[in-house]
Amino acid sequence: MIVITAIAVAAMIIFKDFVNRSVAMRVMGDLRQGIKQYRDEYGSVPPKSWVDRQRENLPGNVRLGNLQYRARWIDFDSTPDEILAYTERNYNSLFLGDGFIVLRLDGRVEWMDKQEFETLLPEQQRQMETETLQQ
Repeated sequence: MIVITAIAVAAMIIFKDFVNRSVAMRVMGDLRQGIKQYRDEYGSVPPKSWVDRQRENLPGNVRLGNLQYRARWIDFDSTPDEILAYTERNYNSLFLGDGFIVLRLDGRVEWMDKQEFETLLPEQQRQMETETLQQ
């Protein structure tokens, strides 16, 4: 009986982490839609203040955690696969590893494992961005 209970508890924790990640990805997708509408109307990505206001109105927005929005560093030389926004998600699970939910400039929302993200982001950052983040 103890073994069955332990398995059930572990399964519920895994399920909870899976649901949390799924909801966070859905919220990032909802945010993507708002950003796309803004870009279609104004021709550029919205400022952080606009994103913050939009995020407040999205159901489940707390699942995004500490959203990092990089619009300040996006310019005409940015490629469609540039990371526009991201949030780190850590799970204490054997089945769901730690990683990041990433919104690309072209609108893709994806899960990226921690190692891949930590390799890609510095390649996309400019010196001024890294200096600003270190302050």
